[in-house]
Amino acid sequence: MSAEAPTPHPEMPRRRSRVVKSNRTQILLFSVLTLALTAAVVWGGRTWLRNSETLVFAVGESTGPEARFAARLATVLKNNSSRLRLKIVPSGDNAKALSQFDRKEANLAILRTDARIPPRARSLAILDHDLFLLISPGGKKIKTIADLKKKKIAVIADSESSVALVRNILELSDTPDAAARVQMAPPGSTFDRLFTSGFGAVIKVAHASHIVKDKSYEQLARRGGFTLNAIDSAKSIARKNPAVSEETVATGMLSASPAVPEEDLDTIGLEWLLVAQSKLPTATVADLARIIYENKTELALPDGFASKIEPAATDKDAFIVAHPGAAEYINDESKSFIERYSELIYVGLAALSIIGSIFAAIYTKVTRVAPEKASQLATAILDIGERMEYAKSLDALDELQDELEAVLRGVVIGLRDGTISSDGLDTFKLGYEFVRDEIGLRREHLKRHPPPGDDKVVAVKTAQSA
Repeated sequence: MSAEAPTPHPEMPRRRSRVVKSNRTQILLFSVLTLALTAAVVWGGRTWLRNSETLVFAVGESTGPEARFAARLATVLKNNSSRLRLKIVPSGDNAKALSQFDRKEANLAILRTDARIPPRARSLAILDHDLFLLISPGGKKIKTIADLKKKKIAVIADSESSVALVRNILELSDTPDAAARVQMAPPGSTFDRLFTSGFGAVIKVAHASHIVKDKSYEQLARRGGFTLNAIDSAKSIARKNPAVSEETVATGMLSASPAVPEEDLDTIGLEWLLVAQSKLPTATVADLARIIYENKTELALPDGFASKIEPAATDKDAFIVAHPGAAEYINDESKSFIERYSELIYVGLAALSIIGSIFAAIYTKVTRVAPEKASQLATAILDIGERMEYAKSLDALDELQDELEAVLRGVVIGLRDGTISSDGLDTFKLGYEFVRDEIGLRREHLKRHPPPGDDKVVAVKTAQSA
């Protein structure tokens, strides 16, 4: 008679592994990306602010004073680490340079106030003055404009435009003999030679800076070769001709010994202006004006041109209105960074706020691991309850008890660090208490009805519990 093999106990199912979700990786990644984005924005902003801006400077002859001044200005900008750069474009003569400026092919130019003024030209600085010196033979004064009109006049100047201006001032432009009465002096002419040629007066138009440096006046004055006359109606002439300015020839300006003139004389003149396009940004022109006014010595040419740079006229009724950027610097109204870019900053902050909200929403919905509800962990507890019927020994039951306590410990820690929310905590509590009580009942049952072969184990357990 064969013995019947005992029926094996069904094996307890394996514990279901639960993936513990955490925000640490996502938070670290998000922090790194945020820092990288911040660094990129700061770098981009700094690059934008320091990004070089090239201005086209139209000049006349490549060897003329305008071109040489532009070259010095380009060097000064570079030496001062300015973000501004110059591209100098020679045009043959100043009229062509102004035409290029008028066509908006250049940002900067130099003009004399009797030139055809482009409507979009705004002044930055007065670089120099051209003075009209009324010269007559020694001992022969010209007291009035009426006396001057009676004489044959030679004009010593760089261009025919000065001759036309003299005719206009003397109101001789409509006179048939105007061309004979006011003539351009031949190149290299001297006062003595012109006087002996029949001219009763000479009008020399020259840079004030050149006049001061010219020693020939002093040599001629010692021989008594000329008389410097005042233009008595300089104020009325300047009023009738907006391009003309009222000027003063200071005592001893032409000659210190003997003093020529012996006292300040009234005359007329023209201004050489550095002009910019009216649409050029205020901040750009303000930066350029600052460099010019703070580096006058470096900008002066050896022959004296631009040796006494003066602020542009900021009056609203000025012949050529000052550019707002130049006026801002001249009037000491330069705006701070916040004032200058306040509107842009406000718009940027609003945009960043919107973008930040969008990224926060994306992070919350996509990258961030949402806290797990406590009620969802009831599944792990019920899993322990389902495996309890397979526990045929007190050791197996102790394992389930340890798992149950581990789940409870995980919930407490999760509630503390935010990985588990308190939603459904009552449900979890109910499930925990239910399974805990079931384990207790199961334990009592095993103590009363130990499975075959577990008597010693039960006795030990009972002794230990006692």
